[in-house]
Amino acid sequence: MVQDIRQLDKSQHWDAFEDIWTGLMSYRYLNKTNPELDLGFEEGELESMPIRHDMRNRHGGIMAAPLAICCPEPWWNDDVTVPAPVISSIQVLDDCRDVTKVEVIRDVINIGRTMGFCRSKIVDASNHDRVIAVSAGMGVSVGDVPEGYEKVENPPIPVVDSPDLPRLHEVFGAEKGPDGHYRLPPLQKEFSAPHAALHLGPVHIVFDITAHERAAEVARTDEIQVENWYVQFVKPGLEGPFRCEGTAIEGRNGRINVDLTLYDEGREGRIITTGSAIFRRI
Repeated sequence: MVQDIRQLDKSQHWDAFEDIWTGLMSYRYLNKTNPELDLGFEEGELESMPIRHDMRNRHGGIMAAPLAICCPEPWWNDDVTVPAPVISSIQVLDDCRDVTKVEVIRDVINIGRTMGFCRSKIVDASNHDRVIAVSAGMGVSVGDVPEGYEKVENPPIPVVDSPDLPRLHEVFGAEKGPDGHYRLPPLQKEFSAPHAALHLGPVHIVFDITAHERAAEVARTDEIQVENWYVQFVKPGLEGPFRCEGTAIEGRNGRINVDLTLYDEGREGRIITTGSAIFRRI
């Protein structure tokens, strides 16, 4: 059952958060770490994520969704507020072909009472001078939390890297319908944020597969690489299924832009997220 943590008694908050946090697929399946919230990390250790085959496109370049999940914006953790994303923006500088792990170097611009702003660099964990992408974003506080947070034991889902791994959109339940559009299933606990709304992870993942396929259709090849990724979280996704649509256009410079829209079909098809992606041919 999906439950809004804000509706619980404050004495139940942290027990409920631990249950939600340790069951959330977005970070656990991609093995993305959060040293601020989880046990087992040294002081000052950075957020990190391995780069597996299922985080790459067919020719070995990095996909946008894993980078966005690795570096959720802003850096505003659940130990101080109930956060919700508003804008996520990533510029990919390096295809990340021979990188096995990335880390996030944060630059917190401002954390106010209700809004937070941040920018970051996603770097090769073994060489911080190698910048894979730069990220920026903002978010809002949708609720207060009680004091007394204690870090939780949050083991990742053991995923052995292999060329045979299922594609991320398959793991997250996105299926293409007869109309040609991908849909995420009705809201489930493992894909829900603590405030009972569709988590950012599945959103980025269904946007990624849609954007790549639409761009490949225009390019007439799947030898393409994402360069720019921009997502706006307009409203919370509360019911589902969630339908993703994309429209691609090619510019005179050969770059391909895909506009993306996610609809909550369980809420009369209202728009919950929009975005855009720019690809180049390899």
